[in-house]
Amino acid sequence: MKTVIVVNHDGMGHGDAELGRKILRTFFTKAPQFKDIEAIVFYNSGVRCLAKGSDYQQPLSTLFEDGVDLIACGTCVDKFELREKMAFGEIGSMDQILKELEAAAKVITL
Repeated sequence: MKTVIVVNHDGMGHGDAELGRKILRTFFTKAPQFKDIEAIVFYNSGVRCLAKGSDYQQPLSTLFEDGVDLIACGTCVDKFELREKMAFGEIGSMDQILKELEAAAKVITL
């Protein structure tokens, strides 16, 4: 079953920002256990997760190396001036993100 994860924020949940970053890092670290994750799409401040030096660089690089597609919204990347700072993954379009969501059997939004 194709699962796509949606990351629309550079933390997980609402409230304490530091806690949100910590639990999102834990999520990304544990995500390789679940073999049906085929893509993670990032938009809004979620694109910051893919930037060089982010708290998530190591666990996301593991997912990327395992073949998980990491797709960042190009409009969002440009808004946060990250185009030259992306560590890995692909800068995509909203059309591409919508195709990933449409093809998924399950979508999980964090």
